[in-house]
Amino acid sequence: MLLLGLAYVLSGREGTGAQASFSLLIGTALGIIFERARFCFFCIFRDAIEDRNTTPILSVLSAIAVGSVGYAILFGQFLPDTSTEFFPPNAHIGPVSWVLALAGLVFGIGMTLSGACISGHLYRIGQGSLRAFPALLGSLIGFGLGFASWNKLYLSTLATAPKTWLPHTFGYAGSLFITLALLLILALIARRWRATSEPISNAPSKSFYASLIIKRWPPLLSGALVGVVGTVAYLRIEPLGVTRQLSTTARTVLSDRGYLPETLEGLDVMKGCIAVVSSTITNNGWLIIGIVFASLAAALAGNRFSWQSITVKNSLTALIGGVMLGWSSMIALGCTVGVLLSGTQAFALSGWVFFATVFVGTLLSIKLKLHKI
Repeated sequence: MLLLGLAYVLSGREGTGAQASFSLLIGTALGIIFERARFCFFCIFRDAIEDRNTTPILSVLSAIAVGSVGYAILFGQFLPDTSTEFFPPNAHIGPVSWVLALAGLVFGIGMTLSGACISGHLYRIGQGSLRAFPALLGSLIGFGLGFASWNKLYLSTLATAPKTWLPHTFGYAGSLFITLALLLILALIARRWRATSEPISNAPSKSFYASLIIKRWPPLLSGALVGVVGTVAYLRIEPLGVTRQLSTTARTVLSDRGYLPETLEGLDVMKGCIAVVSSTITNNGWLIIGIVFASLAAALAGNRFSWQSITVKNSLTALIGGVMLGWSSMIALGCTVGVLLSGTQAFALSGWVFFATVFVGTLLSIKLKLHKI
């Protein structure tokens, strides 16, 4: 109720109040879905790799599938002719190069060390995760390191790297067919790989309250809801992402103190979760606030809130992992929500490259037992 009240207050502000209000509501919806579905990319990948429980990964595939259908419909309104060189407005279509692949590998290692992806840390704050705080602090440091290394990477590689958008070649129908076919193949591989997988759907509950508040939401349903929310977010505000406010904070603080180059070459014309210099809460900041407090409300309602024990050792691994998350998110122009989800839904090759390399980075890290440190 407090979040709804705050959204109402924000909607009455002049200027960007309506966008801030809607961003808060989008974040609220995501916070509930993430918490109830345990929608954390590291946990989902770890379950598939370590336990051969591939049921949770169906939520990611479902989110991409539903979002792709929604994006295809919206793109057709914004840019009916895909034969031109133009891209849909604000869509997360990034440059594809070894830099993106490296960022994906580093991100996978970072979320293994820290115990979650960035969006996972945000919703786990609402569940009482104390490790999320050093991880997010580390991500701010990582963003700073990303800004410091940006110009060299941009001038040497990113400036000329191709931004491959499937509809330029295959149109919307062809791109949607390719995306759904690839998702189906991945789903079949996941089901074949399963050994100890959970059921795709929960056993029917006599209590609606238990199904809604207590039990984990089914992966196909939760993923579909994320896809719908992502489509609505793109239509009204911008594609989903959770790093713009974090990177903006890092860039503003470091710029004010003269620690960053005067010019970050080409960054402001890139598409993705791009940082700006701002001392106010951005739309993405209100989305993050919604995620944290909505997940807290959902955890309290389901009696899942508990303070996670924290030690010097796991704080240090969370901090180091967070630095890697921040650096790779800055270089990749987003994280698993902004690049992987919003990118694949937008038919960008960059989204699929990030998906693959994050998974490989997580696989290697788990095989090395970095999550046990």
